[in-house]
Amino acid sequence: MSITVQNVSKYYGSQKALNNISFRVDTGEVVGFLGPNGAGKTTTMKIITTYLAASEGDVTVSGLPVEENRKAVRAKIGYLPENNPLYTDMQVIDYLRFAASVNGVKKEETDSRIKEMVVLCGLDSEKHKYISELSKGYRQRVGLAQAMIHDPEILILDEPTTGLDPNQIVEIRNLIRKMGEKKTVLLSTHILSEVEATCDRILIINKGEIVADGTAADLRKMSSAGDILHLKVGGADDPEKVLSVLSAQQNFLTEKTGESGFEFIINPDDIREAKKLIFSMCAENGWYIDSLTAKETKLEDIFRELTN
Repeated sequence: MSITVQNVSKYYGSQKALNNISFRVDTGEVVGFLGPNGAGKTTTMKIITTYLAASEGDVTVSGLPVEENRKAVRAKIGYLPENNPLYTDMQVIDYLRFAASVNGVKKEETDSRIKEMVVLCGLDSEKHKYISELSKGYRQRVGLAQAMIHDPEILILDEPTTGLDPNQIVEIRNLIRKMGEKKTVLLSTHILSEVEATCDRILIINKGEIVADGTAADLRKMSSAGDILHLKVGGADDPEKVLSVLSAQQNFLTEKTGESGFEFIINPDDIREAKKLIFSMCAENGWYIDSLTAKETKLEDIFRELTN
């Protein structure tokens, strides 16, 4: 149930949308696919789901080359496109019945699959409404339900939490995590906090190239920003002397912050080693540590660093 993308490029005329990208997503993984608008996320997803052909390179889904096995590959994939196209003149339950038929669900299993999707996606109160009457959040739930109704091995979700309120986002996050225990999930989103809460691994694409691939912890290690320490020193008379002592250390950078003059931001190579050095320096100079807190680098900062 894996997805393998190998040396894939895509051209739209003279424009190169994807430039020789490669990655793999395995069973039981929930992988977040991040990138600025126009970076190539949707193009990549459309190639994996057979809606577009790659100009160069190879894509396999569950061991099947997508170009030679389009029908078989589509049967293995549940796809929620970016704009979530729905037939708005249909009632929710009728649309799900239609989606089940299109995706090859057996007639004797259709009712049970519809009931399961209605419960999983929180559509019970809306199931007899016309899709045109639904809010954007409920339309997104219908899109998720149609993507999963045939119990696919692989889920490709393009912006699955668009239009959902915070409570709905938590529900969908939990649903995706549950589905990811047994399925292969690739999802794109602009909500970076959701990626960290939902995904096992993160892919970042920029200008058609993969610029990062790893866990959130891996990406933080790659970042030049690194984790930082906020230090407030007490018992000292001259903030410039404190800054001078701290700045003399070669394994971290220090700058003043705050209004007191005795507050500092420290960007260390090794946060544990930096803490030891700070304690030693304060003890040697007769100062005390008023406060010392570590602040983890935000995923948003890493994203900006990699895509600017």
